Amino acid sequence: MILDQLAHYGARDSVRDLPADVTHHAKRALVDWFSALYPGTRTAPCAQLLAAHRPELGSGRSSLPGCGTTAFSPTAAWINGSVSHAVEFDDIFRDAIYHPGCPVIAAALAVAEEQDASGAALLNAIVVGYEISTRIGAAVQPSHYRYFHTTGTVGCFGAAAATAALAAPGNANAMRHALATAASFAAGLQQAFRSDAMTKALHAGNAASVGVRAGLGAAHGLTGAAGMLDGPVGFGAALADHPDWSKATQALGERYNILQITQKNHGCCGHTFAAIDAALALRAAHGLTPADIEAIEVDAYQTTLDVTGNADPRTPFEGKFSLFYVVAHALAYGSVRLDAFEPARLAEPGLRSLMARIQLRADPELTAAFPGRRAARVAIRTRDGATHRHYAPYRKGDPEAPLSDADLNDKFNELVAPVLGQARTRQLREQAWRLESLAVRDLQLHQPV
Repeated sequence: MILDQLAHYGARDSVRDLPADVTHHAKRALVDWFSALYPGTRTAPCAQLLAAHRPELGSGRSSLPGCGTTAFSPTAAWINGSVSHAVEFDDIFRDAIYHPGCPVIAAALAVAEEQDASGAALLNAIVVGYEISTRIGAAVQPSHYRYFHTTGTVGCFGAAAATAALAAPGNANAMRHALATAASFAAGLQQAFRSDAMTKALHAGNAASVGVRAGLGAAHGLTGAAGMLDGPVGFGAALADHPDWSKATQALGERYNILQITQKNHGCCGHTFAAIDAALALRAAHGLTPADIEAIEVDAYQTTLDVTGNADPRTPFEGKFSLFYVVAHALAYGSVRLDAFEPARLAEPGLRSLMARIQLRADPELTAAFPGRRAARVAIRTRDGATHRHYAPYRKGDPEAPLSDADLNDKFNELVAPVLGQARTRQLREQAWRLESLAVRDLQLHQPV
């Protein structure tokens, strides 16, 4: 059974000394997760979730960073998982079309604080959650993504694995039952992307919370069905066309997917990134301004059109899922950060004019390479008759062009300091990079801000 192999791996890596580069990338993942979490505490759905759970706040030992309070671990995972997905700066595992950090780290942190775990144990749990869930995600793609949001579905497995690694370290039986139980509660529909509702962010929180409950339950004897992944009416059969389960176990525990994570350089949907990068390259190479541009042609893979083909976004959420808007913004302002989605910016006439000059097309070659490659071609025709072209075979932040540790620190400073202030931001960043020598509670994440 696939679950047996995943469980034995997870039990092993929850308690052993991991390779130094693997541990380092777990710290990179944590630093990047904080970068997505803290600005999320200042936007929806954070305030709504805090209000909904007001009677529970302050009762547990699991922090709600940036909110100055705590909750019991399932609630903390629910809120933190949702909040860390809200501003679209969360990480990506490309082959699974999946944001692993939101559910895995939200769950692992909540349980680690509740159990007063060491920083080293938290890092191991993050690795186990990433490895198991990214492999399950890769096995069911690309067909799974036609209807389902992988962060909400596969994220349940990552959160459950991370929780079991902390609640029952070294126990393959508990790991197996945690994964099996989580499978029944995997949820998240693509339709949530197609409106201005808050539901998409909640997918990550639900996965984190479900994983915590499944993992804690399994650590105390709750059982799940062994064939929940590859059985005739299991997860794969129900939610994908012909899943390739060999991808779930290939080089498991030898080749680490956490070394191949994409960290976002732009604050919007990752399906737009290659086009943004290409547009920025042309802007820099030719000194282009919006006034110079007659027309823009973007060739991308089909999912880019399906998810980000909104040519008339009216809200911040819609703007993050509009290739027309983010490419225009990149050309006009040189970046796509949080300020790109302020209401006044979204309505700016100059950006609207530039958006109207963009044509988006699906390219069969680029579509065939998805999800393993996220490429785009951009051609810009200027008013003087010249045409400039750029092909972006991958995105800045992808494994082929990773953000450096210094880049991640800059991102952390930019996104966290407005919430925590410069001194506390510097302290937390330094603590995260030496977490293996600390207890998780040393981070004092519950402190008021």
